[in-house]
Amino acid sequence: MATMPVDPLPPPKSRSYRKTWGLWIAVAVLTSVVLLPHADGLPIAGQNTLGIFLFAVIVWVTEAIDYSVSAFVIASLLALLLGLAPDIAKPDQILGTSAAMSLAMDGFTNPGVVLIALALFVAEAMEVTGLDKRIALNILSKIGSSPRRILVGVIVAQVALSFVLPSTTARVGCLAPIILGIVAALGLERRSKFSGMLMIAVSQSATISIMGVKTGAAANLITAGFMEKLLHVTVTWLQWFVAAAPFAAIMTVALYFIMIKVMRPEIEHFPGGQEAIQGSVQALGAMTVPEKKLAAILIILLGSWVTEGELHHLDTSSTTAAAVALMFLPGINILEWKSTQKRIAWGVIVLTAIGVSLGTALLKMKAAGWMTNYVVGGLGLQYASGFVIFAAISLFMIVIHLGFNSAPALVSTMIPVVIAVLQNVHGQGIDVAGITLLLGFVASFGFVLPVSGPHHMIALGTETFEVRDFTRVGALLAIFGYILLLIFGMTYWSWLGYFV
Repeated sequence: MATMPVDPLPPPKSRSYRKTWGLWIAVAVLTSVVLLPHADGLPIAGQNTLGIFLFAVIVWVTEAIDYSVSAFVIASLLALLLGLAPDIAKPDQILGTSAAMSLAMDGFTNPGVVLIALALFVAEAMEVTGLDKRIALNILSKIGSSPRRILVGVIVAQVALSFVLPSTTARVGCLAPIILGIVAALGLERRSKFSGMLMIAVSQSATISIMGVKTGAAANLITAGFMEKLLHVTVTWLQWFVAAAPFAAIMTVALYFIMIKVMRPEIEHFPGGQEAIQGSVQALGAMTVPEKKLAAILIILLGSWVTEGELHHLDTSSTTAAAVALMFLPGINILEWKSTQKRIAWGVIVLTAIGVSLGTALLKMKAAGWMTNYVVGGLGLQYASGFVIFAAISLFMIVIHLGFNSAPALVSTMIPVVIAVLQNVHGQGIDVAGITLLLGFVASFGFVLPVSGPHHMIALGTETFEVRDFTRVGALLAIFGYILLLIFGMTYWSWLGYFV
């Protein structure tokens, strides 16, 4: 994936302390849950799964174990603790480690996980050919040289890239050096308000653009994969876009005004700004043959995504697989396997798949259903309307996201529980699939802290802004976003029938 090379910062002592104690706490919680007397209505395998679930949440929140390594630990725990527990279908027999390991590997067959893997190859192709940089710079060159126009250009470039570059990390990694180049060409300090404004804007707009495009990030694909696997409902690219794009568009406009209000640039016009951008465009030269080939493939691919379910019945994963295959074929040669496979973040794929497996195990082992009896009863949601449930769970997910630095991890642990909650309420007007889809948008509300996503950390690593500025912008976005969620829930999404 395209990433912005930055000097690694030494982890603060508080973070190291949190890691050490995080692992001990996770192990203690897992052990306690497994050894507790068995609760009524919860099978032994379900209780063990619940312990593994809590272990995963703690190590992810505290970053006690590297994310990729945690995937292998969780898979091992699933294989051992479920394999040695009684089979739910045949309580007089042990499930067996072989069957439990199959369950632990179940996530690798999820269409969303497959699409995430393919997306990494698309991102690599964009970076190798330089097409991502060309798109971004050409958009910026058309905007203008005033600080406000450059801010608009950065945001528009981020939105445009979200349609063809399915990775927030890659998108921010592409735009970050461009922004630093513009700042340097204008003769500004890296810590200037203008550079900080642009860098925070590109990172926050990446988060917003996740919601609008199904293929915009891994979290969306995991949500869609769960819906297909657990609810047998397929959400097409166009259906996702129709539901989410208006919301994301309003959030994007709000981001612009929040940035101007919170981080107003030093001056209103930069002489020579447009020349600096034009110079960067000219330095790219003419469009190369690999860029033209990739552009053609991506245009066709985007067309297939948009028309899925309307003009054809080819799913997103299949068409993307075909596109990636074309990139490797002789005569096209956009990607070359030996060099490409070294640059793919395989750990992301493994973690995502194991996270999906854990979520599936929560349902299959009846742990999710058991938890919902307490959640639904405790919050009094047994007979609540779909909108009330959506409002309550949305607020909970926005708050809990403060502890997660990975939207895919949050989705993998929360969406199965959400589905179980929705399936156990008895109120009027409950559309499980519709509300699950909307809550998939909420899972991307990682606005407040830089640690809420790796793309934020890339922006932070450029050392162009203070964390407090990022948090001020993010808090305003989160508050505005939640209010907007409620307004959309009462109007647009209700009109689309997502609650009934």
